[in-house]
Amino acid sequence: MKRAPTAIRHGFFVLLLALAVPLTSAAASNTEQRPISLKTMGSLFFGGTVHTKSDGDTFHGDHGYAQYYIPERSREFPLIMWHGIGQSGRSWESTPDGREGFQAIMPRRDWSVYIIDQPRRGRAGYTMSTTSEANKVPTTARESSVWNAFRNGIWVPPHPATLFPDVQIAHDAPSIEQFFRQQTPDTGEEPRNNAHREFMGKSMAALLEQTGPSILVTHSNSGQYGWFSGMAAPDRIKAIVAYEPGQMVFPDTEPMLDVPFQNKLAGELLQGIAVPLEEFKKLTKMPIVIIYGDNISTELSDVFNVEVWRISKARAKAFVEAINRHGGDATLVVLPEIGMKGNTHVPFADMNNLAIATHLEGWLKSKGLDGRNKAHTGPQRKKLDAVTIPLQRP
Repeated sequence: MKRAPTAIRHGFFVLLLALAVPLTSAAASNTEQRPISLKTMGSLFFGGTVHTKSDGDTFHGDHGYAQYYIPERSREFPLIMWHGIGQSGRSWESTPDGREGFQAIMPRRDWSVYIIDQPRRGRAGYTMSTTSEANKVPTTARESSVWNAFRNGIWVPPHPATLFPDVQIAHDAPSIEQFFRQQTPDTGEEPRNNAHREFMGKSMAALLEQTGPSILVTHSNSGQYGWFSGMAAPDRIKAIVAYEPGQMVFPDTEPMLDVPFQNKLAGELLQGIAVPLEEFKKLTKMPIVIIYGDNISTELSDVFNVEVWRISKARAKAFVEAINRHGGDATLVVLPEIGMKGNTHVPFADMNNLAIATHLEGWLKSKGLDGRNKAHTGPQRKKLDAVTIPLQRP
């Protein structure tokens, strides 16, 4: 099929972004059919540690994994996409009902993407750490809690699962099965403390050494790691886009918002994270947008994952106010308030994910981050001063 001239193709998307409206169904169809033209694609491991055993053997573990797709006419800044709790990079690939995810949508629009599996998860599961039952939360321990966490509806066994009215997910039998089969276990501990959050931030900083300046896109539980990544590498993260982050950071010099709760565990786990003021201020160096979907309760509840998103949304508002109070640029977007209704906890995988992608592009354009002055060409090779094993060369 003959392609339209480049100027026309890209002018079409610039017009859409300037109008700041979602794609129509016809435009969405055309977008899905247009071929994806890549310069290169591949994968790499980033970060990690090397442990030398008593007998001289080694163990390379606790690294992250990234697969990347670099369009032929790439924009300057790539998108790095980080999955949520109990998930892997699969979240950004195909949707449960088999449509394209951001893995294909964004490169088709000339965005380079890096999709990661975080340390101790998925293809980055190699670790000397062990999993701990003490660190499990309902979201990863019960499939009914996954259903609630993703806000497909409410499921409190032994009662059957329900669906929210007009929810933006496919709920046919194959799609629901695919949804549950994308859950991914931890291979090692994921403790909820600042030492581990700093480790995750430094892991992302290691990837950024290879990608160069990038836009970080987090989801859910990785939101907390996104804040620590921003503090670890404020010079390389051009912006943070956080889809429904679970926890927020706040200066340890200021009182935190007191959010009432009914589910004790949710109230305890969704506390704000205190960090030094000077570290917090590093997050004022980059634009930030936090995006929430629909059907977030305004009432207290005994159900863990109903409480989670009510508390999280309240703290996100306080976080945005704190960033802006300290001279930063943060925005809170609630999708139903801008006319995008029915979205779940994963807007980027919902039935309207093309419109969600256009919304993201519009925000990036408004921050001057959609440029093409210098095309991103892919990751640079990692620099190491020495071989990480004892090696006698011939």
